[in-house]
Amino acid sequence: MDRAQLLTRLSTIEWDDFEVKEAALDIPKSMWETVSAFSNTNGGWIVLGVKEIKQGKNQSFEITGLTFPEKMEQDVITVLRSATKFNTPILASIKQFDFDGKAVLAVYIPASHNKPVYFNNNLHNTFIRVGSGDQRATDMDIDTLMREHSFGLKSEMIVHGTSFNDIYPPSLQTYRRRILNFNPDFRYNDLDDNEFCHKTRIMTDGCLTFGGLLMFGKLEVIHKYVPNFWIDYIEIPGNDLDGAECRYSFRMPEQENIWEYFKVLMQRLRLFVDNPFMPGPDGYSPEDNTQLYCLREALVNMLAHADYFSAMHSTIRVFFNRIEFQNGGKFGINIADLAKRIVSMPRNPNIISFFRYARQSENAGYGIDKIYRWKRITDQDVQFYSDFSYTTVAFMLPEKNAVAEKMSRNQTLDQTWNQTLDQTLDQTLDQSAESGQILVIIQRLNYCESSDTTQIGDENPRNQTLDQTLDQTQLETINLVIETIKANPNITKRQLAQIIGKPNTSTLRIVSLLISKGIIRRVGTTRKGMWVVIKNFE
Repeated sequence: MDRAQLLTRLSTIEWDDFEVKEAALDIPKSMWETVSAFSNTNGGWIVLGVKEIKQGKNQSFEITGLTFPEKMEQDVITVLRSATKFNTPILASIKQFDFDGKAVLAVYIPASHNKPVYFNNNLHNTFIRVGSGDQRATDMDIDTLMREHSFGLKSEMIVHGTSFNDIYPPSLQTYRRRILNFNPDFRYNDLDDNEFCHKTRIMTDGCLTFGGLLMFGKLEVIHKYVPNFWIDYIEIPGNDLDGAECRYSFRMPEQENIWEYFKVLMQRLRLFVDNPFMPGPDGYSPEDNTQLYCLREALVNMLAHADYFSAMHSTIRVFFNRIEFQNGGKFGINIADLAKRIVSMPRNPNIISFFRYARQSENAGYGIDKIYRWKRITDQDVQFYSDFSYTTVAFMLPEKNAVAEKMSRNQTLDQTWNQTLDQTLDQTLDQSAESGQILVIIQRLNYCESSDTTQIGDENPRNQTLDQTLDQTQLETINLVIETIKANPNITKRQLAQIIGKPNTSTLRIVSLLISKGIIRRVGTTRKGMWVVIKNFE
């Protein structure tokens, strides 16, 4: 901070990284609370020799100066660097300014790596910064700070008692196939699965790391070591919770691990944004500039920065006017610096690496640029909010958008689908084929979960006499089924039903009728067979 920057800050208001104190003769006692608060959050400036003046709701500052600035500077440095006042040394830096003969000290308190930071040998003298004030930390806050002590390290730690057998096989298979498609020159592509997992830090010394377990593990094993693991996705029919027609119109079922959540969430989010089809296994390419790409970067950042050991789980909420990503905990850097600096401080470094290996995330520090691209694409804001408890990134949607209509139509379809599907599907498929709306490229569909052994297409399809036509909403759902299968060749009946929000039986009918039309057929065994395209509709 230089003199001009200090004057600029004094012309505004105190905020989460700026605090003034009069301190004419002695160091004010309240300074230690602010030192603790800044150390436990993102750091900040304490300016000594400035008086805050409040008149009602108005606030201003008066430069009063310090009587013995050199002595106060030495006293502050001595206290902060010693091990007597605080439980850990505070490596502060100090600048002295002169304003018409009045001396002012600006003390910068960095965020500490040894949290929680407290004084007088009393853990209850732990403070955090909330808005423009210092608040005494609660027991829950202190627990969070203790987890912050291992920020950037926890996901790399070994989960003793785990092994390669605790990986969910379909997740590892689809992940490796994704790398082959998007990153064919990746240096570990030719290794067997066990070696691959060790080289990429999914495993270390025969055990899974926490990042590897969360990303690719079996759910029952994850819950054994991370009981609160859950990523929530909710579609709310309204602009806010209070004004919504109901609590939610769709809530995503629980998934096996982070990778399975990621695949399902990407397919669901594409329903609510403009996303022209892009070639590639996911329906988009790493270089596209679509709205979905912005959301993908936000999703990956949320998953890589989540505190999976907190009681607060990550949540995505889709409202009529915005799409919100919310995580427990605070941003690692000040929000004002996000757009100005190339910073990469993921809470879970190996998780972000897993996404980057598969080219599903930007290179370190550049992801925020892709999130801000939303503004250029949509002319709508991206809003950031972060305090000690949670962080929210909201992608605002135009006032006139299709989200409300799509939510409503999806609800109607849920109620009527089973009644109309058998009587109308064949005719709609014929019409779609004639107009070129459906181009089926189904490659491979293998390895169904042991808990759901019925493969898509196992039932004998029923041929029906068809007299009606599907409406546009139902046709969109059929197209979504086909696109989802294209995006995830290993998808199972249960997973497909979860993505499109329909019962298992309805999902099964769609694929069975595609088989009955002679468009696709299954080659190989039930568990490890292959779907092949036979012909287009005629």
